Amino acid sequence: MTTRLADIAAQAGVSEATVSRVLNGKPGVAATTRQSVLAALDVLGYERPVRLRQRSEGLVGLITPELENPIFPALAQVIGQALTRQGYTPVLATQTPGGSTEDELTEMLVDRGVAGIIFVSGLHADTSADMQRYEQLRAQGVPYVLVDGFSPKVQAPFISPDDRAAMNLAVTHLVSLGHTRIGLALGPKRFVPVQRKIEGFVRTMQDQLGLPAATVEEKLVQHSLYTLEGGQAAATALIERDCTAVVCASDMMALGAIRAARQLGLDVPKDVSVVGFDDSPLIAFTDPPLTTIRKPVPAMGQAAVRTLLEEIGGTPAPHSEFVFMPELVVRGSTASAPGERTRP
Repeated sequence: MTTRLADIAAQAGVSEATVSRVLNGKPGVAATTRQSVLAALDVLGYERPVRLRQRSEGLVGLITPELENPIFPALAQVIGQALTRQGYTPVLATQTPGGSTEDELTEMLVDRGVAGIIFVSGLHADTSADMQRYEQLRAQGVPYVLVDGFSPKVQAPFISPDDRAAMNLAVTHLVSLGHTRIGLALGPKRFVPVQRKIEGFVRTMQDQLGLPAATVEEKLVQHSLYTLEGGQAAATALIERDCTAVVCASDMMALGAIRAARQLGLDVPKDVSVVGFDDSPLIAFTDPPLTTIRKPVPAMGQAAVRTLLEEIGGTPAPHSEFVFMPELVVRGSTASAPGERTRP
């Protein structure tokens, strides 16, 4: 015990007597000093005495589509840490194919009395889904925030990256490298982020290269799944249409695009340039390191928590969309356009 007191005192920069007073809940210790001692306990890995543990303000649900795409765990970590700092306990609920649906997970969280819910890339992003489910949730008095996707039918705060600006960054970068045959590989068209990426891509291809919108959307946009295999299938189709560069709507798709190029006997980036989207953890260490559009995950996650806590606290944020600017991260998967390739 004496050793432990000495360790904590040294870490907090106070006397052992002060540490003892804090641990025993005695008065006469300044709030900042008390906080320093508790922080020292946490840093050194000691468990706080039960009476000194921060009381949970309640549970907050976080519903994500899946965890195979590294961007979702990254966002969940930011949101979880921000909630914990505010005294809330995050509850991660993940949809998986053949598992629980978003509605079932929502019901489970509501039954457990959550203070609020953050939905990431949920049905609110699907233009074919019934938005009534969110109004019913509001009628039950459960505050919520929606991340990645927007619907004018839902009166709630939305947190989104600027998908149109992201495509402008990607295409402008590739055009500066001399590419004129640029393809876009993304998910099913019914999703709002997909529609916005197409709008940004088409507009930038018109502005930068003077290509007609109809031609761009018909010849240079390929829908698939947000998976490595989906990216491979989409990129194969685009490369076979003589594209020398492929912009992908996720880093996972971009890894599939690199695999597609290699299976066609092409080198990335010498023959085909590839741009991802997200800047997922570890993506800088792929072969080649991936040029990508960095999604502002820390800012988006913190904004989602701040907005939800305002809703919980009774001062709701405006029912509008908070849009965050992505940034281009140039690495090794993009290079100058090759000479004009002819079909074999």
